[in-house]
Amino acid sequence: MNKSGLILFLVIIISFCALAQKKSPDSTPKVGLVLSGGGAKGFAHIGALKVIDSLNIKIDYVAGTSMGAIIGSLYASGYSGKQLDSIFKSLDFDKIISDDLPRGAKTFYERDNSEKYAVTLPFNKFKLKLPSALSRGQNVFNLLSKLTLHVNEVERFKDLPIPFFCIATNVETGEAVMLDKGNLAQALLASGAFPSLFQPVVINNQVLIDGGVVNNYPVDELRAKGMDIIIGVDVQDDLKTKEELGSAPDVLLQINNFRTINDMKSKVGKTEVYIKPDITDFSVVSFSEGDRIIESGKEAALLKTDVLANLPKYSKKNPKKDVKIISTDSIKINRIGIFGSETYTRSYIQGKLKIKPDTKVSYEDFSRGINNLVATNNFETFQYELKKSPHRKGYDLKTELTENKITTFLKLGIHYDDLYKSAALANFTKKRVLFDNDIVTLDVILGDNVRYNFEYFIDKGFHWSIGLRSRYNQFHKNINADLFFDEDDQAFSGLNKVDVELKDQTNQFYLQTMIKKDFAFRIGAEHKRLNIKSETLVVDNQEDEFVFENTDYFSAFGSIKLDTYDDIYYPNKGVYFNGDFQMYLFASNFNKDFESFSIAQADMGYAFSVSDKLSFNLKTSGGFKIGENSTQALDFALGGYGNNFINNFIPFLGYDFISLTGNSFVKASALADYEIFKKHHITLEGNWANIEDNMFETGEWFTLPDYRGYALGYGIETFLGPVQAKFSYSPEQKTSTWFFNIGFWF
Repeated sequence: MNKSGLILFLVIIISFCALAQKKSPDSTPKVGLVLSGGGAKGFAHIGALKVIDSLNIKIDYVAGTSMGAIIGSLYASGYSGKQLDSIFKSLDFDKIISDDLPRGAKTFYERDNSEKYAVTLPFNKFKLKLPSALSRGQNVFNLLSKLTLHVNEVERFKDLPIPFFCIATNVETGEAVMLDKGNLAQALLASGAFPSLFQPVVINNQVLIDGGVVNNYPVDELRAKGMDIIIGVDVQDDLKTKEELGSAPDVLLQINNFRTINDMKSKVGKTEVYIKPDITDFSVVSFSEGDRIIESGKEAALLKTDVLANLPKYSKKNPKKDVKIISTDSIKINRIGIFGSETYTRSYIQGKLKIKPDTKVSYEDFSRGINNLVATNNFETFQYELKKSPHRKGYDLKTELTENKITTFLKLGIHYDDLYKSAALANFTKKRVLFDNDIVTLDVILGDNVRYNFEYFIDKGFHWSIGLRSRYNQFHKNINADLFFDEDDQAFSGLNKVDVELKDQTNQFYLQTMIKKDFAFRIGAEHKRLNIKSETLVVDNQEDEFVFENTDYFSAFGSIKLDTYDDIYYPNKGVYFNGDFQMYLFASNFNKDFESFSIAQADMGYAFSVSDKLSFNLKTSGGFKIGENSTQALDFALGGYGNNFINNFIPFLGYDFISLTGNSFVKASALADYEIFKKHHITLEGNWANIEDNMFETGEWFTLPDYRGYALGYGIETFLGPVQAKFSYSPEQKTSTWFFNIGFWF
């Protein structure tokens, strides 16, 4: 035993002797455990707890702040240090902290309007209203609620398997607040609400933030609970030297640490067993270094083994409480109580949750329902409790919502691709315009090709939702002349490419409903004005521009869509299906030979991963025209790389945009995506297709592909969207083509 350990051991022995004079012979000293805050550095608490468990030490009370509160509460709720090690190593803290909701939690409409903006600025009464924090903490709350489900009946934290309390800060008064009763998950969220990272939590009309602001090591409060011996694990920073103060954040953190470190000068002396892990190489956000941080806590606790081994232990006469951790594979929801919502109806909220009373749901579906509601951004906070139903098996769900008062947003984005060229996007979004559950959004796109997109949507969930859409697109490109001319048209024989300017305005009215939670079914009517002209093509010595199309088309359409991809650009898992059928019924006088026709097409995809780094995405698609072929401008056209193409333009690597045309096609593609390091992707892909007129009648669709294309790409995920470069090659043309993209597609 080293000298300091010997002194500490003697102090404990003296404490025992003094206590023996005051207590009966059967009395055992009470041992308290205090865990400090420290963000990711708090993982060291888990390593220390594993040592405490290995020595069978009896802990009589647990106190903590911030991360110390979270880990301490779970330990007090019955989890062992080993279990906590497994739990925390399995979590993706980037997604938890950033409130990164699964893509599947959003409706199709919400996905379309969230996957193209780099910046979102909320406004309230024409004034910019920045959020109180980067994250609402919803994912943290969901996780804590799940992990503490087995003790959700406990109102007073002293009635937990090990009594517990935590510390938060009243942001209005600057005073410390002890949280020792109520909703445990909510209390932990408040104690760990790091300023600017997580928004404040309101409990009993108090606005609370991270307890570390005023009391990051509540040893005095723990002593006041009657504890005789205190074990403390301290993961707070020491003061940095001038060589280490290399940035403004370092200086600000140093200033904040002045008070904490001064407080610890006296608090260390009040701690009989003081454990100080070496966390100098880590920061509050070093979540990726969890294994090393846990090990540092274990190593620091092992240095105190001689002293810890002499503390009171569990025994057969005084065993540790046997806590049954409830399996959360599925839960029975008997009743649903909804409180705090003034604008949104009960049916709207239940429709988003997709949970009905008196039903048994998997916990995965329960979590997905919560995410569905949160993803609407109609609520500033959404907290809940699952309470065991009286006289019935299962739970009553009590929800508490705080509506988001902000309904106006300005959203911005930028983009570059090889078809539309450079573009800057400004979006205006307004919720609750005419109804409580409607939204209006307008995209104005400026750049080489001016465009706009206007949408109005009344969201009724499983009932029939109503939508209006108006979209205008244009681009200028050398494209395949076969899209406009028949092969037997002698006036244009031998013409391969033609320089055209294409303008398309499409207006839609539609009804949409959900089928079995995952499928969106849509029917509607469409007006399309298509204008295609060329200034370089001269016919019969005319000097005016040549007009291929200047027609108004009227059609009816129906579609069904399934999309469970976890990411639209780099999916690791999920399936995709989009089937569309459109009947063109009327056309204006420019198209004098018009006869009604229909177009059917479908896209399917399946993404899967074989490792954390490598995933595959397999796709197939096809389409055909039914009826007369008098309107070639709406035929299928393959070529180029991109998303959100208009009309029947289909991406096809190895060929330039709109290079291959016909009134029917089949296409297959395969992509391998290797994430060499976080958010950096190397992709290898190939696509194969047949396309020609009436291909399904001739049987050509079931033959070897006539057209092939392969590409090697590199992509980076940025806040602006993906930045991609693809080198593609076509064996038939024996030529290569580069494709570039910057930013989200719109």
